[in-house]
Amino acid sequence: MNTDNSSAYTVQAVTKAFELLMMLSDQKVLADLPHLSAKVAMTRNKTFRTLTTLVEMGLVERDPQTGFYQLGTSSISLAQKMLKHSSVINLAHPIMENLAKRHDEAVYMTVIRGDEVVFLDMVDCEQQIKAMSLVGEKFPFFTNAAGKVIKALETRELPDWLSQKRRGRAKLVPNPEKLASELLEIRSNGGVAIDNGGLGEGISSVAVAVKDYAGKVIGAITLLGPSFRMISERIETEIIPSLIEGAALISEKFGYMPA
Repeated sequence: MNTDNSSAYTVQAVTKAFELLMMLSDQKVLADLPHLSAKVAMTRNKTFRTLTTLVEMGLVERDPQTGFYQLGTSSISLAQKMLKHSSVINLAHPIMENLAKRHDEAVYMTVIRGDEVVFLDMVDCEQQIKAMSLVGEKFPFFTNAAGKVIKALETRELPDWLSQKRRGRAKLVPNPEKLASELLEIRSNGGVAIDNGGLGEGISSVAVAVKDYAGKVIGAITLLGPSFRMISERIETEIIPSLIEGAALISEKFGYMPA
């Protein structure tokens, strides 16, 4: 027996399960059983059994109506715990603490996965009335400020992008033309997005993009709170300038140098 051959000690079922998870984490199109089975080179029966196990563990979710699979909330939660030790969290968190203390509102670091925003890390406020924690939660990008500002800056040709997306998940976008106009406006005003109600009734959010050394958008710093506290004058004169400054500091830590 060749003990130097590490593959002799691998478990095929575990390997295939991880392949499926990696595929779903990278998925840019909707994935059903035949598609996934072909990609991981397993029979449909074995693929179905593996996916069913992952669904039972909460690592994968299956839409009962369409049969499409995507990563489950347990995967997001696990990733969030791992990211606690990552540079994105470590570099952003101190600045988020300062922003939360300055405005006494919850501040989040968010990233985008496919067409969904994931809320990675939070610094909470001391207010008695506040939104429940969104850490580990994910939302369609078009429902909130963070998702809109990231998409607005990362997608160069918005009309073409929306046209292509109509073949897939764009069916979920209520008004693609209105969304394209909004994203173009966000891009033209320097990359600041404001949303009311997208994360829940009575919740307002403001987001500014964070970039890396290459100018690539890697996420967004997002402040949110009850709409009755997030009045227009406060957002424009206090919160937006503060978030722009905070996002610039985080981006600088990632090596970003504005032109």
